[in-house]
Amino acid sequence: MPHNPIPRTSLRVAGVTAAAFATALLSPTAANADPAPGCTAADMANVAAGVAAQTSGYLFAHPDLNAFYTDLHNKPDDQVPAAVDAYFDANPQAHTDLLGIRQPLTDFRSRCGLTQPDRPLLGD
Repeated sequence: MPHNPIPRTSLRVAGVTAAAFATALLSPTAANADPAPGCTAADMANVAAGVAAQTSGYLFAHPDLNAFYTDLHNKPDDQVPAAVDAYFDANPQAHTDLLGIRQPLTDFRSRCGLTQPDRPLLGD
């Protein structure tokens, strides 16, 4: 059975999520105050896990999109945003679906005062 490495896209999403939360937790304002209810690291991990599980299910149910994201690791980093934009221009429903799946994380960040990450993997 061939080894299937974790796509860079998954690592980037996880890294951005962790970095955004760590940055928010280490900011002077956050260091002097308790986190808002429902805004702890555990809460974010819970939301991120749900988004990751739904994304996984969506990708398995849409093999063309799964293959597209998997193959992004073969592209130079500077070509990834244009490739993503082109894919979603041709597949707007997939873009809408993925934005919907990701919405709980967007809502969490907004509610908890965390900055939204750049989203080159969703082309917006």
